Amino acid sequence: MYLYFHKSSYSSSQENCVEVAPVLSFRKSSYSDSHDNCVEVAGLPTGVALRDSKHPEAGHVAVPADAWVSFLATLKGGVLDADPP
Repeated sequence: MYLYFHKSSYSSSQENCVEVAPVLSFRKSSYSDSHDNCVEVAGLPTGVALRDSKHPEAGHVAVPADAWVSFLATLKGGVLDADPP
């Protein structure tokens, strides 16, 4: 997963500069339940970023696009559904 950084407009023209990347815009995943167990997802140039909505300060996990598509297909196919009691 790559974020594309660019030189900040506040950096000087010298060697010492700050590079910034776009801020990720997370949204609640449609696969999350309606309670407190939420996964948030944000688009990346080469996939998605996932994080726990209860602990956003803990960071995110970057997932490549092909793995994310495969995971969603598995969910839609019901392979990961829990067996009824």
